[in-house]
Amino acid sequence: MTSMSRARVARRIAAGAAYGGGGIGLAGAAAVGLLLAEVQLARRRVGVGTPGRVPNAEGLYGGTLPTAGEPPLKLVMLGDSTAAGQGVHRAGQTPGALLASGLAAVAERPVRLRSVALPGARSDDLDRQVALVLADPARVPDICVIMIGANDVTHRMPPARSVSHLASAVRELRAAGAEVVVGTCPDLGTIEPVRQPLRWLARHVSRQLAAAQTIGVVEQGGRTVSLGDLLGPEFARNPRELFGPDNYHPSVEGYATAAMALLPTVCAALGLWPADEERPDASRREGFLPVARAAAEAASEAGTEVAAAAPTGPRGPWALLKRRRRRRVPEAVLNTAVPD
Repeated sequence: MTSMSRARVARRIAAGAAYGGGGIGLAGAAAVGLLLAEVQLARRRVGVGTPGRVPNAEGLYGGTLPTAGEPPLKLVMLGDSTAAGQGVHRAGQTPGALLASGLAAVAERPVRLRSVALPGARSDDLDRQVALVLADPARVPDICVIMIGANDVTHRMPPARSVSHLASAVRELRAAGAEVVVGTCPDLGTIEPVRQPLRWLARHVSRQLAAAQTIGVVEQGGRTVSLGDLLGPEFARNPRELFGPDNYHPSVEGYATAAMALLPTVCAALGLWPADEERPDASRREGFLPVARAAAEAASEAGTEVAAAAPTGPRGPWALLKRRRRRRVPEAVLNTAVPD
């Protein structure tokens, strides 16, 4: 699917989410029926070897840093098993812990991490998660990171419904005063037990949903980072290194790769990234695009950020597309990122 075609599909899905329409299906019923046996086989093969307990990474990171009289920054993780960190054994290996440690280092200020992410969650669970996050007005987070979408695809949730729940969550969090960064639906076509033709279909619908998620999030004032290709070519080249024991959830190195793709956007949302890197760099193919076009391009390239730029333009809302430079996680951080 070309970038322009993906943009049109994403715009239709997002419109269905905004106006209550049914959107379009992730795949035709006939195709799904033909692939049902393959799906069941893949599901039986994934999930073996995953630690049943998700490490509890909640707590204060960078506790020895000076606060200058200000309270710690508050970071909350929402979403599914990827946001929770399922598949690793230590709290410091989860994406929340890695983001909290990285954010504390950049801000030179402690960060308090909380997680309401739930393994197996789909986008309709975000209503419950947001209610938990906003239950105490005194604990409204400074920044929320949402990672969601894979289970929507595997459970065939209508994409318009999926985007509607995500957009609603972003709208509520932004209205409460929190910044929001969403890691969009990963590329499920990279999962090793999934074979052709399901692999092609999984990649197609994953990217289609990721692009539609971006439109819904950006229109509500959030930012997105594409995890699709990040968990695509890099995982495809290094499946044993970046996938965990179940060949489904990321490994320690996989989570670190995703966290470092999200960290620059998290910092930028809080005004902590260098000002000279906020300007679009033409040499990196960054710039202002209609939001649907930016969403389609982001769905095809690892770590690409999309943020609102202007409310209106010749073809509707516009967005800023950036390809931020990712930092590699030092080995010491992977081994010591634990709450104080």
